[in-house]
Amino acid sequence: MGCQTSQMTDVRSVEAAEFRLAMRNLASGVAIVATGTQTTRRGLTVSSVTSLCMDPPCLLVSVNSSSETHAAILANGRFGISLLCSGQEDLALRFAGGAKGIDRFATAPWEQGTLDVPLLEPAIGALECVLHHHQVVGTHGLFIGRIVATRGGNGDPLVNFQGALRALPQA
Repeated sequence: MGCQTSQMTDVRSVEAAEFRLAMRNLASGVAIVATGTQTTRRGLTVSSVTSLCMDPPCLLVSVNSSSETHAAILANGRFGISLLCSGQEDLALRFAGGAKGIDRFATAPWEQGTLDVPLLEPAIGALECVLHHHQVVGTHGLFIGRIVATRGGNGDPLVNFQGALRALPQA
């Protein structure tokens, strides 16, 4: 299923490579979205978490629909977002494909949140969501989560910019 529009159908979309090249210049925070308990934990690295609205408090996260995490979020109806900080590049890469399934969780301390979703203990922030809405667009599922719990932390954010994981320069 591709992106469908009701207007401007005579205007062509850019090629995927052109789109990818343009988006490399949009700096974005890096996070891990995770769900499940014990041996059913699933998670992956994302750089597509967006604040959506304040009433009710919701966020939007985009997950490739072919990933096991996509199916697990649909099955569980809840998920956690752990915001990564500089120095957690190895963990981001591990969850981006360096390991699979439950093995992704082996190298860092995790806790189960209020909703019984995995949250990275040393994250600079964490949000727990119940699934409010799901929509497939092209290759990805868009998950709208209603935020029911948050936790702060310390550190500088890890960002994705021009295809590399980076720390923000200090002011």
